Amino acid sequence: MLTLSQFEESYRKLVGYFTAGIYQDEMLTAKKDFFSNTGILDENRANYALRMTQFFDWYFLTRKLSSHMKTPLAVAASQRDLRLSAEDIETIDVLNRHEHSLYEVLKNKNGVLTIRDLFAGKKMDVHSEGLIFSFEDKETFEARVIGVGGKNYFLKGFCFHPQSALKYITEELKLYRKNPDLNFKDFLIRLNKMRYKLEQYSHIKPEMIYTNENKLRL
Repeated sequence: MLTLSQFEESYRKLVGYFTAGIYQDEMLTAKKDFFSNTGILDENRANYALRMTQFFDWYFLTRKLSSHMKTPLAVAASQRDLRLSAEDIETIDVLNRHEHSLYEVLKNKNGVLTIRDLFAGKKMDVHSEGLIFSFEDKETFEARVIGVGGKNYFLKGFCFHPQSALKYITEELKLYRKNPDLNFKDFLIRLNKMRYKLEQYSHIKPEMIYTNENKLRL
């Protein structure tokens, strides 16, 4: 059975393959797209590693490669150069079943978080093993959840949203539930950009940024 450490090692291998060699230019283009309108990506900022982790998760799991019109995850199994091990194949299966959404923390006890998916409404328990930060009750965040060895874990890319943005997020989620033509993944990217625009303009109230109206013309 795949362990969490084996999964993490294989995931690094898979992502690394699609960010180098013939895919390097594609990765650089994706990086420009992901970080556009969110301020300068400063390697000296405390959140640099977290933002890069978010990017790599999005690049590998959500964004389609221009050369394949599929995500790196979708074409990984067909790349002979990857020389997939049994653990790599299990990792691909785990990632194919991962869940990506907005969540809130309902309970945090003994290293196990009970969270609610704000889009789907369901609850689940997630182990916080390997995380270097703690969660607060009712905290709203974007994350990806994987199942390994019968337990749920988070991937390491998170985007935390201020409490004052919850009203806007809740109202938007109602629209996305009602209209299947709206792309929920696009909404998550838009929220991500809002979050880091808030960091860029920290003197501005969150409700001026978490809005569908360009009140500030930023």
